[in-house]
Amino acid sequence: MASISFTLCSLRRATPKLKGKGLICSQCVGHLGLSQAVKRKANSSWNSSRLNSTAATYNQASSLISLGNKVGSPLGALSNTVRGEGYRSGSRFFPQQDDKVVGKWLVGSAISVFGIVVFGGLTRLTESGLSITEWRPVTGSLPPLSVADWDSEFSKYRASPEFKLLNPHMTLSEFKKIYYMEWTHRLWGRVVGLSFALPLVYFVARRRISARTALACTGIAGLIGFQGVLGWWMVKSGLKDDLFAPGSHPRVSQYRLVAHLSTAFLVYTSMLWNGLSIMRSHALLNKYEPARLVGYLSLFTSPALRTFRGSVLAMSLLVFITTMSGGLVAGLDAGLIYNDFPWMGTSLAPPKSELFSDFYSRRADGSDIWWRNMLENPSTVQLDHRILATTTFCSAIALWAYTRFVPAVKAALPAVAKKSTTRVVHLVLLQATLGISTLIYMVPVPLAALHQAGALAVLTGMVVLANKMHVPKGLLRVVHQRARMQRTVTPKAGLSKPGETTRMKQNVKTSPGSIEST
Repeated sequence: MASISFTLCSLRRATPKLKGKGLICSQCVGHLGLSQAVKRKANSSWNSSRLNSTAATYNQASSLISLGNKVGSPLGALSNTVRGEGYRSGSRFFPQQDDKVVGKWLVGSAISVFGIVVFGGLTRLTESGLSITEWRPVTGSLPPLSVADWDSEFSKYRASPEFKLLNPHMTLSEFKKIYYMEWTHRLWGRVVGLSFALPLVYFVARRRISARTALACTGIAGLIGFQGVLGWWMVKSGLKDDLFAPGSHPRVSQYRLVAHLSTAFLVYTSMLWNGLSIMRSHALLNKYEPARLVGYLSLFTSPALRTFRGSVLAMSLLVFITTMSGGLVAGLDAGLIYNDFPWMGTSLAPPKSELFSDFYSRRADGSDIWWRNMLENPSTVQLDHRILATTTFCSAIALWAYTRFVPAVKAALPAVAKKSTTRVVHLVLLQATLGISTLIYMVPVPLAALHQAGALAVLTGMVVLANKMHVPKGLLRVVHQRARMQRTVTPKAGLSKPGETTRMKQNVKTSPGSIEST
C-alpha cells in the first residue's frame, strides 16, 4: 500500500510538468502552418492549472488538431481527402481503376483464343471439322469411352456427305484421329468460356474490376457463347449436301466460316485491347509522377499525330478485312488454283469472263453477278485476297516511312510508337512470305497454319500500336486526381524544414492501390 501511495504521489507531482509536447509534437505545431497565437494559446492552456492538467492537455490537443485542419494543415487536408475518397468509393459498387491482375487475366485469355484460332485452322486443314455430327454442349465434353460409343459415332459419320464422297474407305482408327482433333477444338472452346466467365464473376464480386471493364467483359462473354453457336451453325452446313453442288467437294459454307472466324477475331481483339490498356495504365502510374505523366500522355494527343492515329485505325481495319478475305479463300479452297505469284495464269489477273461468270448468278436478270462472284467464285476471291494483301503490305511500308521521313511526325511521335510501327512492318514481311509460299507449294498444312497464325499476329501488332497511341479516359481521370492530391499534401513554401517537402512527396508516391481502389 505504501508503494502504491508513493507512485500516485509521484504521478500527481509529474503531471503538471508534462507539456503539450507529450501529446502533440512541437514539429507539427511549428511546421504545419499554425500561427504563433495558436502556440501561445496552447502554452498558456497547458500551464493554467496543476489540478486539472491532464484533462486540459487532452482538450487542448483536440483543439490544436481541429485548428490545424482549419488553417490548411497538409496532414489535415490529406486526412480529409482520404476520408472523402473513402466515402465516395463506398457509395459505388465498382472501383474507378481495375486491378492489375484483371489485365493479366485478359491478356492470358487472349493468348488462349489465339491458340484455339490456330488450332481451328488445323482442324479445317486436316478435314476433321465434320467428324462430330452432333452438338452437345454439356454431354459432349467427354469423348467416347467404350467400343459401342465409338461404333455409334463412326456410324453417324458414315452417313455424312464427307464420308461418302471423300472417305469411303476410312477405318475406325483413322476416324479416331480426326474425331479427337475436332473434340479437342470444341473442348478448348469450353475451357475458354469457363476460364473467362468464372473469373469475371469473381472480380465483380470482389470489386476488383471497374464498371466500364465489367461491361466490356460481359459483352466478350456473350460473344464467346455466340461463337459456340456459330461454330455448330458452320459445321451443320457441311453435313447437308443441299448447300453445295452435287458431286462437289463437301465443305462448310464460306459465309458461315467467315462469320465464325470474324467473331473469334473480335473476341481476341477485345480481350487484348482491354488487357493491354489496364496493364499499360498501371505501368505508367508506377513509372511517372502525376505531373510528369500528364505531360507524357499529352505527347500521344499531339495535333501533329492526328493523321498518324487515323492511319493506324484505317490500317487495322484493312488488316481485318484482308484476313476475312483469307477466310473466303479457305472456305472455297481457292488457294489450290493459280499457284503462282504474282501471275495468275499468263497475266496478273484471269480473264473478265472467268472473274464474273454467269454460272454464279442466281437471278434471271443477272443483278447479283458482281457480288456473288466476289464471294463465291474461287478465282475472283483469290484475286481479291491478293489485292487486299498487297495493299496491306504497301500500307505498312508507307506508314513506317511516314514516321521516319516526315519531320513533324518524326519529332512528335514517341519512341514506343516508332518501335511498334517497325514491329508491324516485320510482321507484314513475314506474313507476305508465308502467304506466297503457301500458294506456290499448294497449301501444305504446316505453311497454311503458319499463314493463318501470321494473319492474327499482324492484327496483334496493329492492336498493340493502336493501344500505344490511345489515352484511356479512365487513366487521365486517375492521373488528374492524383496530381490534385499531390498538390494538396505538399506544404507551402517557407513553412517546412529543408527536406520536409521531399519526404512528403516520397510518401505520396506509393503503390497504385494506396490512393484509390484498384
